[in-house]
Amino acid sequence: MIYLYQSSGTLTWDLPELPLLVGQILSGAGIGLLVAQYLLFRKKVKAVFLTEDLLAKLKIYANATRERYVILFVVALICSVGLLFFGSAIYNFIFAGALFFFSVAKPTPDRIKSLLKLSQEDAEVIRLASRPD
Repeated sequence: MIYLYQSSGTLTWDLPELPLLVGQILSGAGIGLLVAQYLLFRKKVKAVFLTEDLLAKLKIYANATRERYVILFVVALICSVGLLFFGSAIYNFIFAGALFFFSVAKPTPDRIKSLLKLSQEDAEVIRLASRPD
């Protein structure tokens, strides 16, 4: 809705003018959080290799994925606010990056198997659990 509002150019909501510094902080926060969610996720997934228990591995992965999605949601909100008040294309690019990570980060059995480097038996358990009868 905000993108359509900005691209139409005919609607006016009489929003207050915010200082340019606020826009720079928002875009910097959006980019920083995009990078941070990727690095934090990778760091947390490395903790999986310290245990052999499948359930413990999945709990670590689930917590890391949940945290990643929360950060991506915050990035999406930042981009919406930034686009609404400033109309800069940088927020569209940051939002596109967030959408990319939303889609790539979707936990699928194949992704879990490759990220956690699971054995064939554990991967089969994950695959069967993802397709309940």
